[in-house]
Amino acid sequence: MSATTLDPAGQIGRMRLFVVLAALYLAQAIPSYLLVAALPPIMREAGVSRTDLSNLSLLFLPLVLKFLWAPLVDRLRPFARAQRAGWVVLTQAGVILCILSLMLVAPTDVWSIIAIGFMTSLLVSTQDIATDGYAAKYLPVADRGIGNAIQGGSIAIGVVVGGTMGLVLHHHFGWQVMILAIAAISLLPLVAAFAMREPPPGPLEAHALPSLRAFLRRREARAILWIALLYRASEGLVKALEGPYLVDAGVPLDWIGYISGLSAVTAGLAGTAIAAVMVRKKGLSFTLSLLGNARTLCFLLFALHAAGWVSGFVPLFGAAGFQTLIRYMEIVALYSLFMAVSSPEQPGTDFTVLACAQLIVYMAGSFIAGRLADAMGYTAVFGLATALSFIAVMGTLGLLRRAKTMAAIPQ
Repeated sequence: MSATTLDPAGQIGRMRLFVVLAALYLAQAIPSYLLVAALPPIMREAGVSRTDLSNLSLLFLPLVLKFLWAPLVDRLRPFARAQRAGWVVLTQAGVILCILSLMLVAPTDVWSIIAIGFMTSLLVSTQDIATDGYAAKYLPVADRGIGNAIQGGSIAIGVVVGGTMGLVLHHHFGWQVMILAIAAISLLPLVAAFAMREPPPGPLEAHALPSLRAFLRRREARAILWIALLYRASEGLVKALEGPYLVDAGVPLDWIGYISGLSAVTAGLAGTAIAAVMVRKKGLSFTLSLLGNARTLCFLLFALHAAGWVSGFVPLFGAAGFQTLIRYMEIVALYSLFMAVSSPEQPGTDFTVLACAQLIVYMAGSFIAGRLADAMGYTAVFGLATALSFIAVMGTLGLLRRAKTMAAIPQ
């Protein structure tokens, strides 16, 4: 089933839609990376303990659980003629107020920052439901890869603005100036909400009741849900251990920082663009297969290095950087697949369920990775991830062949 019910070229304009989506995803990325990239080192420098900093993981809960209230975002129209645009305006205004409220607390006030950050994360997650629903509904099939590449690029810019720029501003001008500057910059994406174009509710929209049950009733949706749970099942195991393993292998911390930053920016901009072209030219089955097999080889290289069969820093740097590139690229392909199966009646709900599913399994792997490494060693965990990655690719291709949505997926 195609998620596109209107012709975006006629209703909104192709380039206008791309610009609007870029601004909407940037609006989410800036506050998110202020919280997860800038605040932890600032708080640590101020004397906050590592134990207290670990409590910041609570901020991820809304991102994992947002599927629970996604149907409400699809059902309710905050304003008569602006459903998803209305949600964006309300949530972004709330996000800006949350950012400004950080000026009232000190970097050492951990639980006040967590409370404000949790509310920010809740608002950003709700805005993400509306934005993803808007993209899933109005991006034509041929442009889904481009739309998801735009999302990846916007996130990369958000890392720079919310994370890197936040740290630089704090270093030179202090806490208050940093918060005020990030809040001011967060005002700019609000313009995109007023550029969103949505038709008035038709008979189907007015009477349909989006729900999780409606999603699960569809056979093709259940097939893609299994792909969401399967495809990234191995990644959390390796990503969570990548940094600790590089440290244990003797790589200096500043080198790790350079590798992480450079690979993230490169992957976020170049990688997503390449993935968009691959999805458009070769189709999703080919793209997911190629990326999954390349990921398997990266995991195998980590396992061989841990076992002592491969030595030196160069193979590690290559595997770590290429793995980041693959991760950004496969998100473009997966999200294009999720858009293909999202129904026009509840695109935000359907897309959010699938996005949360792949995130939950990724975080589950991250959660158990350290424990497995303590019990089994790096070699065993990396070997397990390699096997799971290969199985996931084979299973994904089988599920794609069976899915009833193949007519809606670019081939």
